[in-house]
Amino acid sequence: MKLGSLKEGGRDGTLIVVSRDLTRGVRATGIASTLQRALEDWSNAAPRLNALSEALNAGSAEDAFDLDMAQLAAPLPRAYEFVDGSAYLPHVERVRRARGAEVPESFYTDPLMYQATSASFYGPRDPVRVVDEAYGIDLEAEIVVVTDDVPMAVTPAQASAHIQLVGLVNDVSLRNLIPNELAKGFGFLQSKPRSALSPVFVTPDELGEAWRDNKLHLPLLTHINGAWFGAPEAGVDMQFDFSQLVAHAAKTRPLSAGTIVGSGTIANADTSTGASCFAEKRTVETLEHGKPQTPFMTFGDVVRIEMLDRDGRSIFGAIEQRIERQPLP
Repeated sequence: MKLGSLKEGGRDGTLIVVSRDLTRGVRATGIASTLQRALEDWSNAAPRLNALSEALNAGSAEDAFDLDMAQLAAPLPRAYEFVDGSAYLPHVERVRRARGAEVPESFYTDPLMYQATSASFYGPRDPVRVVDEAYGIDLEAEIVVVTDDVPMAVTPAQASAHIQLVGLVNDVSLRNLIPNELAKGFGFLQSKPRSALSPVFVTPDELGEAWRDNKLHLPLLTHINGAWFGAPEAGVDMQFDFSQLVAHAAKTRPLSAGTIVGSGTIANADTSTGASCFAEKRTVETLEHGKPQTPFMTFGDVVRIEMLDRDGRSIFGAIEQRIERQPLP
């Protein structure tokens, strides 16, 4: 099934079930008012939501309506946690090679992960607002999973059973702020603002054979201003699968229902598949030409991130956002 949230009912939106073709929706408030509430009672809510999904797709759901992507909030407009990994080591290897550094051996056995902003997510058609272009505005096209309650110290095999939903994220980065923050040795803060989530999240069974080994085996397609930017294969070159990432996050603490776990920027060893962020593209240019040739994004640029199934149908809907200036308060 596919789930989303309308921009109504307060900060956490109103839960809706969405048809497989992303054209129709129906409010699920008789089951759970918000997606967060559903995830907190998933064993009871999921079967009822699935029954509503079957009725919607069969054309028999009462009070169904035509879906307007502009009226959608993020499926989880805010979450208790968003922890983002960096599971695609070709990206890490290239970035470090471009600055003459080796990849530590531990990176191949111990996932990179940081605590990201989760208090508020952009909806799929909301503009990305930034105060200054000089911050180095970048996108990061990624896959995310959403968990139910995860106990502390689960194994990857146990963590797999706690992955309930899959979606996409544009993990916005302000690249020119990152070096000074990392130099402090205390991690990201100002360089990682709000991110945007795909119009819908879907249950893993909705993905069919594309979801296996706790990875999503399809290309993640990005366009900038209508031009192809990249379509790396998400199931290739992923050093750590999602069960490993969830287990890593839960090593010393339980994860609350509604926790979002990100894959990190999708990147392949084969650079012909393009890039999922400007930092990756600029790194490839540096390795080939000695310096980057492509600037970061500017106000007015439009990002589109989408994943299609093998028949060319959109799975999660598209994240499509314009970069806009944020006025000072």
